[in-house]
Amino acid sequence: MANQNLFAALRAAFPADLDGTAIETDSGLHYSWHDLDRATAMVANLLQSLDVPKARDGVPPRIAVQVEKSVEAMILYLAALRAGFAFLPLNTAYQSGEIEYFIGNASPAVVVCSGRNFPWVSQIAFKAGTRHVFTLNEDRTGSLLERAAHHSDRQQPAERKAGELAAILYTSGTTGRSKGAMLSHGNLLSNAVMLKDYWGWQPGDVLIHALPIFHVHGLFVAIHGALLNGSKMLWHARFDPKKVIADLPRATVFMGVPTLYVRMLAEPALTRQQAAHMRLFISGSAPLLIETFNDWRERTGHTILERYGMSETIMLTSNPYRADVRYENQSERRGGTVGFPLPGVGVRVRGDDGAAVPAGEIGGIQVSGPNVFSGYWQMPEKTKEEFTADGWFKTGDVGQQDARGYVTIVGRSKDLIISGGYNVYPAEIEGVLNDMPGVAESAIVGVPHPDFGEVGVAVVIPRPGATLEPERLIDELKARLANFKIPKRCFIAAELPRNTMGKVQKNLLRDQYQDLFTA
Repeated sequence: MANQNLFAALRAAFPADLDGTAIETDSGLHYSWHDLDRATAMVANLLQSLDVPKARDGVPPRIAVQVEKSVEAMILYLAALRAGFAFLPLNTAYQSGEIEYFIGNASPAVVVCSGRNFPWVSQIAFKAGTRHVFTLNEDRTGSLLERAAHHSDRQQPAERKAGELAAILYTSGTTGRSKGAMLSHGNLLSNAVMLKDYWGWQPGDVLIHALPIFHVHGLFVAIHGALLNGSKMLWHARFDPKKVIADLPRATVFMGVPTLYVRMLAEPALTRQQAAHMRLFISGSAPLLIETFNDWRERTGHTILERYGMSETIMLTSNPYRADVRYENQSERRGGTVGFPLPGVGVRVRGDDGAAVPAGEIGGIQVSGPNVFSGYWQMPEKTKEEFTADGWFKTGDVGQQDARGYVTIVGRSKDLIISGGYNVYPAEIEGVLNDMPGVAESAIVGVPHPDFGEVGVAVVIPRPGATLEPERLIDELKARLANFKIPKRCFIAAELPRNTMGKVQKNLLRDQYQDLFTA
């Protein structure tokens, strides 16, 4: 059987001319395809030279990585695959308590961190039994590269089967301890191959890469997409709207989170002419406001393609790239929806009793397919809980699917508010609030209440220059929604707390207003 190591498939897709530019950075550096091949070989040879446990029962040694974004950090990821290690990308915002948990939980054989964090990260790692700790900095320095420089630039990718572990992604852990989603070489490759076709990747495509690389979106969807197509990347270490807009005439594909689109819309340089060379704008990782969707189309002439995925599954659904006979009825990118189940992916909506709900009704979203993870690292009971008896993964997302197949995400099941016995879906109320004059954005969270068990609290962000009155907003909601859905209190704030991917951190808002009615 051919080697099913994901790296082998990505390497096979490199263009014939290895001297061509694979990556151009925002600081003016150029990396050829030959550079990527040689560098990943050297780092892979270093990893394989270390005294680490051998792979057992499809579980290879792990390498945990918390470094700033750089091309060398991407090379380390590819080298880990090439060497047959399982890669654990860790958010650069994580602090010592979180890193201690991840290293203790995953037992990595190797840890790589930025030089400035080495004193405390190495202490945690050595205490947990990790024998090898390297540094890697965004300016191409650090002990990892120094050690790798002494190794050969030729290497045969480690033999791996499709079902063997390639990566562990820790979920954000907004409720309880983070869980490590185990993704295989087959999970990652099947999704990348399918998206290459569905999103119409073509010869000559150039990707603007401006996302973090500790997350599914930037590490897997963007990088795998470009490499599998042999496409050049314009690499931005950090998102700067002016720099990204300046790069649009040299690119064809951009992937971003909604916050990035909002920030670009604030720049006068964003025009139809500037975006004329672009083929595709993709948004995900957080809900895209319909206003942003419409404003982008008006300003650039491009319709953003919104899609839906998770750490546990990579991509699940997508609005269509094109009207195509292969995907019947999938012709229109609809704002406010995440499109259709991707080819090979099963999506179904179920009620609390596990029964199917009618088209357009709200329920829990369940999924199946070759992209769906095998389970949570060292959590067999949690894994069992999250899968149905017939093998579908319960995403924890609440949504609906209309008669044509469009999927709309209403919210997370943990965000559901049960007030006086009624189910209240925050996204519905947020949608009404966001349509009101002067409102830029809103968030609804549930907090304890002595009479109702739980009630909604609204946090509303005004548009620049707008003055909002909480009582008027509540009165307006009462005119549009059933009484049991109306938040008991409304607060005006300057901004909503967000994580690095732009998702609103509702757990922080819940903590802030937890004692509002019970103190």
